[in-house]
Amino acid sequence: MTGKLPENVALVVLGPGGLALAATLKPLLPGSEIHGLQGRADSADVVFAEVAQHVQGLFADSRPIIGVCASGILIRALAGHLADKRSEPPVVAMASDGSAVVPLLGGHRGANRLARMIAKATGGVAAVTTAGDVSLGLALDEPPSGWRLHNPAAAKAITRALLDGGPVGLTVDAGNADWLTESGAVFTAAAPMAVRVTDKAITDCGDDLILHPPVLALGVGCERGAEADELIGLAEKTLKDAGLAAGAVACVVSLDLKADEAAVHALAAHLNVPARFFSAAALEAEAPRLANPSDVVFAEVGCHGVCEGAALAAAGKDGVLVVEKKKSARATCALARAVAPIDVEAVGRARGRLTIVGIGPGAHDWRTPEATKALREASDVVGYGLYLDLIEDIIAGKNLHSSALGAEEDRVRQAIDLAAEGRPVALVSSGDAGIYALATLAFELLDRENRPDWNRIEVSVTPGITAMQAAAARIGAPLGHDFCAISLSDLLTPLEDIQRRLQAAAAGDFVVALYNPVSKRRKKQLVMARDILLSARPPQTPVVLARNLGRAGETLTVIALADLEPDMVDMLTLVLIGSSNTRVMDTRNGPRVYTPRGYAAKMEPVDTLSERGYGDEGR
Repeated sequence: MTGKLPENVALVVLGPGGLALAATLKPLLPGSEIHGLQGRADSADVVFAEVAQHVQGLFADSRPIIGVCASGILIRALAGHLADKRSEPPVVAMASDGSAVVPLLGGHRGANRLARMIAKATGGVAAVTTAGDVSLGLALDEPPSGWRLHNPAAAKAITRALLDGGPVGLTVDAGNADWLTESGAVFTAAAPMAVRVTDKAITDCGDDLILHPPVLALGVGCERGAEADELIGLAEKTLKDAGLAAGAVACVVSLDLKADEAAVHALAAHLNVPARFFSAAALEAEAPRLANPSDVVFAEVGCHGVCEGAALAAAGKDGVLVVEKKKSARATCALARAVAPIDVEAVGRARGRLTIVGIGPGAHDWRTPEATKALREASDVVGYGLYLDLIEDIIAGKNLHSSALGAEEDRVRQAIDLAAEGRPVALVSSGDAGIYALATLAFELLDRENRPDWNRIEVSVTPGITAMQAAAARIGAPLGHDFCAISLSDLLTPLEDIQRRLQAAAAGDFVVALYNPVSKRRKKQLVMARDILLSARPPQTPVVLARNLGRAGETLTVIALADLEPDMVDMLTLVLIGSSNTRVMDTRNGPRVYTPRGYAAKMEPVDTLSERGYGDEGR
């Protein structure tokens, strides 16, 4: 079978016997997670308490599921949740020893491929029952990556005819159909119905199944800031006038100077294909094949043609220009046809993407889904070694770039450089990437150096739970009223500024979170902070010392402000100092700290609540 394996797979384990098998399969499925039943598989990446509810949630989120369990468990859990087989995720059940692998749902959405891959890895048997896969060795409604079905509904009748030995034709107008001709399907020269492989736009399909191979490269150019609608409109008109199918477009291609052009990416998204970019030198190599070379264009960008050159470069040396340059007010496009399906991963370069990811304190439960998604989608992950260790469960198999504490600028430069090469890169920070972390440095470097190759990459920031938030959640609600955060490190901030900010926090009676409270050589700042805050709040003001939050060895200690000493903390500790109103309550589970916001003063008498109709329940 052709095509890629599903991504974001959940390996569901219900007992300790399945953990080893799931751990073996996980590296074979990049981005996958092991989900374990509480009390039975607690070392899993994700632990759940109720089997049916958890499986139903994964299914509703369109997560591919591999259950290391009996088929009946998954069947009973999902029976009432089945709707459209064309949109449901793949579901596979497998024996805990890997001897049998059964695709239950989504056979043509990846389940059959998963089953075969697992069986190959375990030496087991893939119990594939889909008729086309078993008898023909192909699935017409699941063509190779990049291919499009114009009329998917026709696949069922064609498959049935092939299975019954009836006459089915095959015509290939563009590209090749090796995956069809090398299967077990038998095609005849003359037949009432056929599989047609074509890049042409077909309006009357009859009983034929129309497959569009990815053989067209859509080259584009546009002025800076051109409207997306204009470029999309030009491309659609060009395809229509040429009688070519949008489904046969493999990629949208252009000059690398256009890698940050919103209209180009909007067009690629509209066609649901990748955007790829070439250097001026690569496009100039196509100059002898251009239909409309331009000295003006060469003077501006270093090549004699953008849209035609890009289309031909993507189509390869044997490709041909099928539509010469077409113009609108601010855009151009051209089309080239390759002799075989285009492998877009080998075409030009993608726009680089840098995602600056806050992973929170490090615990899986405190990592946002957005952060997990960004890490899964990255080809390269850059970060301080300790932080990479905290997320090793989801970055296995990726290109890892680790550096020591203190090498922050080198780390950020490396991440930006990798993204400028066209890679999807994740730059990792603990906590929130924009709070005392690397997002600020990244934007500062981009702004300061203003390098063209850096400026073309896509940059985004994924927020994370901060140490301040994590500490507050663990101990109660100390941030219930106004608060601030101050770093005591004077490596980047003058000591006088730190002192001035502490004095302002003391005068404002803020709850204060102290980051970077001490280091091996730096102790006096914490003493200074304590004394400044003591000048404006009681000596018994609660202080929370939160260390290794969300990690092994986590500790939380509550002391009085007057008792705070530098030897009590280190660089892994967040110091959270209450305001004059912060309270400590003793519970059977230890102290809880909170800062009232003033609700008590607004409480109404019970009689008033009763008069408003709340009755006894309101009391």
